[in-house]
Amino acid sequence: MIARRALVLAGASVLTMPAGQRARATPREVTEQIARVTGGKVPQPGCVKLDLAQMVENGNAVGMTVSADAPEGRRVDSLHVFAEGNPNPEVVHAVFGPASFAPKLSTRIRLATSQTVVAVAVMDDGSCWTDSVTVLVTLAACLE
Repeated sequence: MIARRALVLAGASVLTMPAGQRARATPREVTEQIARVTGGKVPQPGCVKLDLAQMVENGNAVGMTVSADAPEGRRVDSLHVFAEGNPNPEVVHAVFGPASFAPKLSTRIRLATSQTVVAVAVMDDGSCWTDSVTVLVTLAACLE
């Protein structure tokens, strides 16, 4: 029994990170994920709106709304939201059907720390649009 407990504790200590070192995505990883979503295209500012408070008290439940207005004759295929300071930076991925001409979604996300949150809209013609908000988080989340 004691040997089993010692083995479990030893394994748990290997899986934990030293204090002060937390798993977070790097800005480069976020850039690579955005490039994957956009097919390598650089998203242009506009057509998508990320509504998110610039300062939040608690990162465990941050309210957010993302909406997109497609250019004339186009429609939104998908919306993506990336939080560059989170362990898993793509926090939202929504796909819309042909009848969705002005999609809008509201949800709550967790933010691990103060960071920039980026929204990307991909249109049916392959064009990509972006908006971002830098958020100051006073009580972090996602790090347990």
